[in-house]
Amino acid sequence: MKLYYSPGACSLSPHIVLNEGGFRFDKERVDLASKKTETGADYAAINPDGYVPALLLDDGQVLTEGPAIIQYLADRVPEKKLAPPLGTLERYRLMQWLNFISTELHKGFSPLFNPQAPEEWKAVAAAQLGRRLGTVSRQLEGKDWLLGEGFTVADAYLFTVLGWGRHVGIELEQWPVLQAYQGRVSMRPAVQSALKAEGLLQDT
Repeated sequence: MKLYYSPGACSLSPHIVLNEGGFRFDKERVDLASKKTETGADYAAINPDGYVPALLLDDGQVLTEGPAIIQYLADRVPEKKLAPPLGTLERYRLMQWLNFISTELHKGFSPLFNPQAPEEWKAVAAAQLGRRLGTVSRQLEGKDWLLGEGFTVADAYLFTVLGWGRHVGIELEQWPVLQAYQGRVSMRPAVQSALKAEGLLQDT
């Protein structure tokens, strides 16, 4: 398989899951401005929408949309327990979290990264995002991971999105539970490996 990614973007989530699952895979960096990959390929021919991630499967098909990709990967390695079994209530809890992260957090950051967004809009978006982060903080109280006992693909996605806060002035210090959670996830070997591979963490 091959992961098309941009450093620190939402493609970090499947990158982490690929590492957690022990997959053998290639990766190719995408310049989101030029829509060219590091080998000079036209990324629009791979994903017409032009954004990452995209996962090129072994049979030549391409899978897009991060939440779909990470569930696909989790189901390929059920022994890793990166997602609850299909058909269980816990699996729907996972989907619940993936939808929340995608629509309420991920998209909530979009105005803050948009240089053309009016400051008034950004202020409203930041306030709404703060309320949503407060919701996550309350849900995580007394738990190590979103679903309770074990790390799942939802944690890889939440970790990725929480990391954007420092770029737009939303500091996790105001939510100590989230700050501790982010630190906990960051220490996982699979996460460290992905961060280093994307140039987001220096070797010590």
